[in-house]
Amino acid sequence: MVDLIRDDASVRARATRSELWATVAVFAGLCVVALVRAPQMMEPDDYAYRASIVALSEGHVLLTNAQYFALRAQLSRHGAGGIAQWVHLKNGKWISQKNPGYPFLAVIFQWLHALRVAPLFYGALGCGGLFYGARRWLGRGGGLLTVALYCTSGAALFFAWRATMPTFTDASLIAGAAGLLLGVLLSHDDPPVRRFLLGGLAFLALDAAAFVRYTDVVELLIALVAVLALARACALTGAMLLGWIAAVVAFGVFDLEVNHLLYGGYLTTGYASGLVTFSVRAILPNLERMPPRLVASMPLSLLGLAALIWIVVRLVRRRSGGAPSHAGRDGVVALVLGVGWLAAWGLYLAYTWTVGQTIGPSNPVHVIRFYVPALGLSALLGAWLLLRLPRWVAPVLLVLITALGLWYFVAPSNDVIVHALPSGQPARQPVYSPGPPPGSPPSG
Repeated sequence: MVDLIRDDASVRARATRSELWATVAVFAGLCVVALVRAPQMMEPDDYAYRASIVALSEGHVLLTNAQYFALRAQLSRHGAGGIAQWVHLKNGKWISQKNPGYPFLAVIFQWLHALRVAPLFYGALGCGGLFYGARRWLGRGGGLLTVALYCTSGAALFFAWRATMPTFTDASLIAGAAGLLLGVLLSHDDPPVRRFLLGGLAFLALDAAAFVRYTDVVELLIALVAVLALARACALTGAMLLGWIAAVVAFGVFDLEVNHLLYGGYLTTGYASGLVTFSVRAILPNLERMPPRLVASMPLSLLGLAALIWIVVRLVRRRSGGAPSHAGRDGVVALVLGVGWLAAWGLYLAYTWTVGQTIGPSNPVHVIRFYVPALGLSALLGAWLLLRLPRWVAPVLLVLITALGLWYFVAPSNDVIVHALPSGQPARQPVYSPGPPPGSPPSG
């Protein structure tokens, strides 16, 4: 298998300055689009995460009754709404039913009065990882095209704008990890220490993504299986593997202990039993409803799918000697990326909650957010395809995807689905209050 994933000398050519600056410009464009639009609370999840971030900035994860109602009053001022989707635990404390990870990643930006920068910061990390991995795999232009596809989709623009949602953050952590691991697997000639550190960063990012959204553990496990299966072919040392496995095990122990401390059980979460369920009976209804929404918000998924088909065809031709010598390497990479993509989307096609949602002419974005974590994987595959089409095709497609992304970002169908909380407080135009210094109680 070694010949299937060797590191081609042509791919290792250093990125040009113009390619780097063009990539930075693409990401800067995403930041500008996300920041020029005023923040808005779109659904109950925004209120849940916003309350967790503010509480954590004040030194609290669990709140007493007095602290909970004081925080709700604090967040209800100036028409900023209150708190939603928090639960009252058996020990009398309050906590958000959402995964606890994102507030820990966002709290430093809350302290800096720059919460809106949080998803963009992690987006920058994701784009950096994608650029590195795509450059190693695809060569000149691969990094730029991958980052462009990632940043111009409607889903990326929309969730990069929403700082009180973790969607773009965990998607970027997975994207960056995928790029880093791809580069590590292909960089046989790099110093072992460098490969070990980059791989460690990748698994740290996947750990963080799983802490933000528990179902992202699927991507973490796929990455671990991939490096173990390809260890010999990619010249990975035993020390690298042991270090990465240790990071995964340490995260697992940490996550179980967090659940135990916060929710009273190692496998307990803030969600009530039966609230989050998956069933094969949900697959067909989701297949009937979701594809148009996914294509509209992430049109690069069509490019990724076409790339997978093309790569399979080349592998079939390779057996008869009718395909390039690196077809096998592309096939191995596509297999890993495709499995990760299929796992993310396949899992949520079985999600029963989306079946019960209204996915008519309005509010499609609120049900596609579960599919966004696979965005980086499809961007890598889409870039592979663009590099094999006539040179004029890539710019045209990128312009079309960008236009569709901007339209999706401002489409009326993405209006708020929560105009007021049960308390009657309006849900529009939140004020991100940094609150008192960490450790002090919430103000009344």
